[in-house]
Amino acid sequence: MHNVTPLLARKTHSDQDDRAWSFPGGVIGFVSYWCALAIPFLLYGSNTLFFLLYTWPFFLALLPVAVLIGITFSLLLRGHLIWTLLLTLVTVTCLLWLLFSWLTGW
Repeated sequence: MHNVTPLLARKTHSDQDDRAWSFPGGVIGFVSYWCALAIPFLLYGSNTLFFLLYTWPFFLALLPVAVLIGITFSLLLRGHLIWTLLLTLVTVTCLLWLLFSWLTGW
């Protein structure tokens, strides 16, 4: 008999772990987008609604970007949800505020 250890008995879970953290990252990105979108409403009130009436395609384009940012941070941080939440929220808020400032001309 040869001294061989069968590799089929040991399964590596590295592929499953990477895929498992993409869904919470996407959810965190989605929630971060809506939280960041609420900030202009809190600062400027209902006048923001009239501004978004004409510029909604620009802000809607940030939604898939926010989800991808959440997934990316989640995969890079290997599922540390607190750090993923904080980094995604800060990044998405900065992107949305940058777009808002650019469109308003400030």
